Amino acid sequence: MAREAPLALRMRPRNLEEFVGQEEVVGRGSFLRRAMEEDNLRSAIFWGPPGSGKTTLAMIIAHMTRSRFVQVKAVSSGVAELRKIIEEAEERRVAEGRGTILFIDEIHRFNRAQQDVLLPHVEEGTITLIGATTENPYFEVNSSLVSRSTVFKLRPLREDEILTILRRALEDSERGLGGMGLRVEPEALEHIARVASGDARVALNVLEAAALLAGGRGALIDLPTAERAAMKRALLYDRDGDLHYDVISAFIKSLRGSDPHAAVYWLSRMLEAGENPRFIARRMVIFASEDVGLADSRALQVAVAAAQAVEFVGLPEAALNLAHAALYLSLAPKSNSVLRALEAARKEVEEGGTGEVPLHLRDSHHPALRKHGHGMGYLYPHDYPGGYVDQLYLPGELEGREFYLPGSEGEEAELVEKWRGRRDRSGKGEGEGDGDERPGGGEGPS
Repeated sequence: MAREAPLALRMRPRNLEEFVGQEEVVGRGSFLRRAMEEDNLRSAIFWGPPGSGKTTLAMIIAHMTRSRFVQVKAVSSGVAELRKIIEEAEERRVAEGRGTILFIDEIHRFNRAQQDVLLPHVEEGTITLIGATTENPYFEVNSSLVSRSTVFKLRPLREDEILTILRRALEDSERGLGGMGLRVEPEALEHIARVASGDARVALNVLEAAALLAGGRGALIDLPTAERAAMKRALLYDRDGDLHYDVISAFIKSLRGSDPHAAVYWLSRMLEAGENPRFIARRMVIFASEDVGLADSRALQVAVAAAQAVEFVGLPEAALNLAHAALYLSLAPKSNSVLRALEAARKEVEEGGTGEVPLHLRDSHHPALRKHGHGMGYLYPHDYPGGYVDQLYLPGELEGREFYLPGSEGEEAELVEKWRGRRDRSGKGEGEGDGDERPGGGEGPS
């Protein structure tokens, strides 16, 4: 491999003997190891955090199998490319009796169309699927694909395993840094292993940065040098890669968990790494309705104001506005009743179709419509005590259905209590309206 390639890529294990960690998955005598050694692998999904060895295991399989190995990324592979791969796999199986292993990186990002194209060919055995994902496949991957695959869960690497990888890189003269004559303090190496947080890629990237900071050939990597290298390297992530999604997930979950310390930490991680502030602001605007909702409706105003500040002020000053919003959202009472109500109503619309609009709710501004009964019987709420009158607002077949289940936190509890008070005080409207319930004529807003 070219010396210009990153150290992490150069040091990628070429076989199972070089592979470090995950003994419970690929240790001697394990199911996966036997299948790989016997070239008898069935469809599998590797599930684990970044840098735990998912792609590396797939590359080792590519070297060990006699099947053709094809690699694609879920985010960049369209249906046309998949159809071509499947067509070639069918031809190869008939002409050569040779199988095809299809490795899909970030399989959790496969869309429905891609999954539908692939599924029957996995079922028939035309394709042996290997998927890699940082997300729980039981939630994020097509259940039919999961049911036809063996899921192997990989864990973050331990610090002692990271240290083994780092020492190999320092000793390897062919692919690693062995030819540089570097001297490394044990404390520096331990620091790199610790800040890598179980990610071999991060550890090797930090080691490579430390070698450059130390001055290159023959230099000493001491603890301060390792700390400086880790300070920036540990923050950087590919905005299209796994860690991008992991950090924004940690940020949102910290907001939801009402932890202002963690929220501002993850926000800082993203900003220091060069994340697009618009992306962060958009997620907070969504969060304000999804997770705070009616418990504190000002949260939406704060989040929208922060998004506007990003456009009006720009970084670096807009970091203050984003932090302001993040802290407010963290401290605010939480309610997901808006999300639950929307999902319940959407499910009813999707499964139950669309009921007819009751006649008394239909538009009746044109006299001809009134002749057909539009608006007849409508009760104008402002004519009743408390501005409330009990009448049917849903399609008739849905009478009595409740989609909104109130939360009990913050202002929502007060809003609901007042609403229930108005409803309880106002009984059903007296008599039948005639569509002319608004003072001064007309039926009120339609």
